[in-house]
Amino acid sequence: MTSARHHPVQAAHEGRAPEDGAGQEVRPGRKRDASRDADILEATLDVLARVGYSGLTMDMVAAQAKAGKATVYRRWASRDALVIDAIAHMSRGMVDRDHLPDTGTLRGDLIALIRPQSVVEGEYRIKVMGGLGALLAQDPGLADAVNGAANEPWVEAHEVLIRRAIARGEYAEPEYFSTLTRVVSSMAMHRVLIQRQEVTRKFLISLIDGVLLPALRCAPAARAAREDAATAG
Repeated sequence: MTSARHHPVQAAHEGRAPEDGAGQEVRPGRKRDASRDADILEATLDVLARVGYSGLTMDMVAAQAKAGKATVYRRWASRDALVIDAIAHMSRGMVDRDHLPDTGTLRGDLIALIRPQSVVEGEYRIKVMGGLGALLAQDPGLADAVNGAANEPWVEAHEVLIRRAIARGEYAEPEYFSTLTRVVSSMAMHRVLIQRQEVTRKFLISLIDGVLLPALRCAPAARAAREDAATAG
């Protein structure tokens, strides 16, 4: 968990006017109860889905989480930091990075990584991400932070799975490895955030079979063609 004191977006927003009590003096008290973090982040997602970023306040989140305002302000110095941590929390809940699948094939691993979700869960995710419109429009730096929070758990998992497939000789090392690890999650993000459509199992498998795996298969031929062209030139 990223605390307010070390959050990556805090430095970029020092000097912003305090929002509904942020910046109030919080006296040292009992030791921080980490179990409350998840409750507050879940409450943030609920408020974000209901009123969007522009309508969300720290006080609303505190009320939704049934937490004292000081409890929220001790953890997150700004609304931006709170929302970004909430998005990261949602994404981490969709990828179990400590127990990644190992089916023996990359395709099998990637498909096994897809967690079943109900229609209600899919619609909720669309509402949450749709509520980020105002946040993404106001600051490119914040947009990057949100993108990282939403995508990094998937990117890290895909890095491990693709590296494993390369190590066992299933695929050659691609030239654009980092890009390929982001293909599926980035296109899923676009579908939810821009197209406002649910990311279904069928959609994810179509990306795996139609984009990612073909790109990995053609990587050696593409590299050889570029090397031949460079030599000929």
